[in-house]
Amino acid sequence: MIRILVAEDNAVNRELLRELLEARGYTVSEACDGQEALHMIEQVKPELLLLDIGMPVLDGFAVIQRIRENPRLALLPVVAVTAYAMRGDREKILQSGFDGYLSKPLNPSSLTEELDRLLTKRAQAAGQGHGDQSGRKDQAAGASGSGA
Repeated sequence: MIRILVAEDNAVNRELLRELLEARGYTVSEACDGQEALHMIEQVKPELLLLDIGMPVLDGFAVIQRIRENPRLALLPVVAVTAYAMRGDREKILQSGFDGYLSKPLNPSSLTEELDRLLTKRAQAAGQGHGDQSGRKDQAAGASGSGA
C-alpha cells in the first residue's frame, strides 16, 4: 500500500484528508505540526506528503526547506494543502520546492488528480531508474489549481 503522511494542525482537516485517502486505498499517517512531520517522515517513510503551510512549531515553508536540503528526503513528493489562495500564492509555494498545490476548501477530485499525477510520475521515474522522482519539473504546468 502507498503510504501518505498528512501534516495538518487542524483536526477536522486531518480527519477529512484521512477519510478521503483511506477511501482511495492509501495508508495514512498524521502529524499535527511541522516538527512532528519531519520526525514522522523518518519513521513512516511515506511515498508522498500532504503539508499544510500555516502550522505551529515549523510552518510548511520551513519543513519543505529542510526536506529539500536533506539528501535522504529531497526526492519526496510534497503537496501544499493550504488556505493561501491569493494571486501569486500558488507560484510562491511551487517555487519554494513543493511539487503540487491544493487550496482549501479541498476539492476531492483535485486531490485525486494531484495524487495520481505525482505518484504516477514517481513510479515511472523509479521504473526507468531516474534519480529525480519528485515531479517538480512539471509543477507549474501540471499541478491542480483551485480546490474551491
